[in-house]
Amino acid sequence: MSNQKLYNLAVVGATGAVGEQIIKLLETRDFPINEIKFLSSARSAGKKLTFKGAEYVIEEATPDSFDGVEIALFSAGGDVSKVLAPEAAKRGAVCIDNTSAFRMDPNTPLVVPEVNPEHIAAHKGIIANPNCSTIQMVAALKPLHDRYSIKRVIVSTYQAVSGAGASAIRETLRQTRAVLDQEEVNPDVLPVGGLPVKHQIAFNAIPQIDKFTENGYTYEEMKMTNETKKIMGDDSIEVSATCVRIPVIYGHSESVYVEFNNQFEVEEVKSLLANAPGITLVDDPTNQLYPLATEAAGKPDVFVGRIRRDITSEKGLNMWIVSDNLLKGAAWNAVQIAEYIAKG
Repeated sequence: MSNQKLYNLAVVGATGAVGEQIIKLLETRDFPINEIKFLSSARSAGKKLTFKGAEYVIEEATPDSFDGVEIALFSAGGDVSKVLAPEAAKRGAVCIDNTSAFRMDPNTPLVVPEVNPEHIAAHKGIIANPNCSTIQMVAALKPLHDRYSIKRVIVSTYQAVSGAGASAIRETLRQTRAVLDQEEVNPDVLPVGGLPVKHQIAFNAIPQIDKFTENGYTYEEMKMTNETKKIMGDDSIEVSATCVRIPVIYGHSESVYVEFNNQFEVEEVKSLLANAPGITLVDDPTNQLYPLATEAAGKPDVFVGRIRRDITSEKGLNMWIVSDNLLKGAAWNAVQIAEYIAKG
């Protein structure tokens, strides 16, 4: 350990929900750090935070902030990443970006370490973190695709409000109290993305995440389609998604139908998943054991259960996938990539 290289790091978006999780992980994982700086918008600059017992002043993120930085973890929004990630890369940093800014750029690797870690080395200064709902799904799909070859995926998501930011969490809690107290509910956050109409989230399900595209799918749904193909390295996989926001604080859940090109056995599927990296199998329906958002929250793994052959297709499989959207869906995936870089 004494000869291990130490790295100069920057965390961009240090005061956000994902940035806070990244900082916790860097501390608990004892990442090999020489120097670290915490960057944010001008609004949050000057605030202080504690890391490994030392107090740091949060700085405003500018191009010059990245002089001497070797690894930069971005989670401050796509507009910030588009401007600052190329500047950081120009100065020699490897940027791990949590936004959608570079995900579909053909020159930028889109990485889930359990699926395609070999793509990390192909970076040209920027590595993209996939969408949270995509990450947990492809982590479960990868071992099955390798064994049976996936033809089609149909997924319906049940996504936590934390994926829409701290304001969505506050609104969910505020609305819940209002409904229970029989007070008027005045939605002003969800759906996010500059959309003019806002809907109640408490005791509700909103079948819209992000704006709609011309084909009737939302951008969130098209992210799942396009990112899955890129990460899996197979454009022949057909993916159709319906993404729904529900009043859960942490943990995205997904109902996934997979149709294979080849025959499979359910018990072998369970064995493959039980032995796959980053996957925890929770599949004992007779004892009512299956993945729950409340159980996944705060844990880095992807949880899979309710595994069963589809009753309408011999080559079809249904399963339930749950993961903490701020951990594996964002911060943990990014830190995993950084750890791969540190290992060389």
